[in-house]
Amino acid sequence: MVTVKTESVRRRGRWRPLASPLTRRILAVNLIAPVLLVAGLMFLDRYKQALIESELAGLATQAEMVAGAVGESAVAEQSLGFLEINAELAQVMVRRLAQPAQMRARLFDAVGDLAADSQFVLSAKGNIQIEDLDPPPPPGFWSDLAARWDRLSHWMPADPDLPLHVERLDSRGDQFPEVVAALAGETGTAIRSSPEGGIVLSVAVPVSRYKQVVGALMVTHDGRAVAHGLFQVRLAIAQVFIVTLAVTVGLSFFLAGTIARPVRRLAMAAHQVRRGRGQRARIPDLSARGDEIGELSLALKEMTAALWTRMDAIERFAADVSHEIKNPLTSVRSAVETAARISDPEKQKRLLEIIRDDVERLNRLITDISDASRVDAEMSRAEMEPVPLATLLATLAQVYQDTGADGSPAVLVTLPDTDPLTVAGIDGRLVQVLRNLIGNALSFSPPGGTIRLSGWRDDGVIHVAVEDDGPGIPEGKLEAIFDRFYTERPAGEKFGTHSGLGLSISKQIVDAHQGRIHAENRTDADGRVIGARFVVTLPAH
Repeated sequence: MVTVKTESVRRRGRWRPLASPLTRRILAVNLIAPVLLVAGLMFLDRYKQALIESELAGLATQAEMVAGAVGESAVAEQSLGFLEINAELAQVMVRRLAQPAQMRARLFDAVGDLAADSQFVLSAKGNIQIEDLDPPPPPGFWSDLAARWDRLSHWMPADPDLPLHVERLDSRGDQFPEVVAALAGETGTAIRSSPEGGIVLSVAVPVSRYKQVVGALMVTHDGRAVAHGLFQVRLAIAQVFIVTLAVTVGLSFFLAGTIARPVRRLAMAAHQVRRGRGQRARIPDLSARGDEIGELSLALKEMTAALWTRMDAIERFAADVSHEIKNPLTSVRSAVETAARISDPEKQKRLLEIIRDDVERLNRLITDISDASRVDAEMSRAEMEPVPLATLLATLAQVYQDTGADGSPAVLVTLPDTDPLTVAGIDGRLVQVLRNLIGNALSFSPPGGTIRLSGWRDDGVIHVAVEDDGPGIPEGKLEAIFDRFYTERPAGEKFGTHSGLGLSISKQIVDAHQGRIHAENRTDADGRVIGARFVVTLPAH
């Protein structure tokens, strides 16, 4: 026994979006692009480098201004024409000029000794080292977020590609490559990593008087402007990402609702159809959507209708078969029981003939029933091929004409000269239809009558007609003659020689070929019935 797991389909109640695998897949696929985008933009190396270059350029400009001021005001001429930095005056100037720019400035003399430092203040007791504190941040959510990010950045490991910035109490110029470059008359820059996290930017420029380098001014900044700029960019990206994320999630749920919910409804309806339980489950009609799900619902609805129609046809067919087989079986049983009670040889002989006729009738019924039950299955599997109906009509007419007994109806054929009347179909089944119609016409035609076969093309379809000179079809029976087991035989014909399935099978075959078969009576000028006509219409190949 095979158990089909359908628990998810059987569940009833409210539709839960996150419980749907399809919804989760849609959400995951839609989130890939914004997540990758925001992850990639968090690594703003090129933008960070541009900020660093801009910050270094600003520091260089400020350093040149301070160095120019020091060179003009704090450099004195000594004996023998040598120029020397006035340390006390330079200390005051460096302190005053560096403080508004919120940077640290250090002045080194020509031999690299520290002459002034903006972190020291001259007093009566000597130099006092001070450290400027950052102003308190303004209150607000974004300020708190920036402060949290700043604290978090201090926990990040230092960049291993950058030299570590180390502060010494006895700083000398030869400890800093940029100062060495400035003492040589060039502008030097350096980027170092801070032990507390972040970076330290440093720029050194020469201090000169009368084009003579008398020292070097080095300014340093902790790179907070760079970090703040990066934070602002990341914050803007995060804000856009949050909005994009909300829109993406909303659209994903909307898309999932327009796909997963109707698919779930269709699955539940299909499950109800499978279970059956005495009621016909209805497939929801979603064709108004105008998309693939609407087409799916329409296809399921048509398929379900065809399934119920086929099941009804099977039930009716089984009932008709049971009824038709029961009659000869009852006759055989009655004849057998009667034959067992009588001793008259003549009567027994007649009873045996009845039994033989009933057995032949049963055999004919079973054969035709088997053929009728195979038609649909065979037609659904077989491949359609081009079939020239003109050739089939001419061949069948010749066969019946050659094999007919004396006095049999003549068979005449009327066909176009050059048109083969080709249709797409199954050769053997189309021959069966034509043989059934010709055989039916022969059985109703009077001796010396004529069977007329004709074929023609009209507006993309092929018509084939079979006419006879018989009594025609009874009034009101033009449709009923195609029902199963319907029999309307000529007078004098032996009972039971036909099963009543020939025209029904012919209609099954024609319907499977997407065609149509109908019957009508032939009349003369006075309106009298002079025969019957059967017309088969098939799409042209």
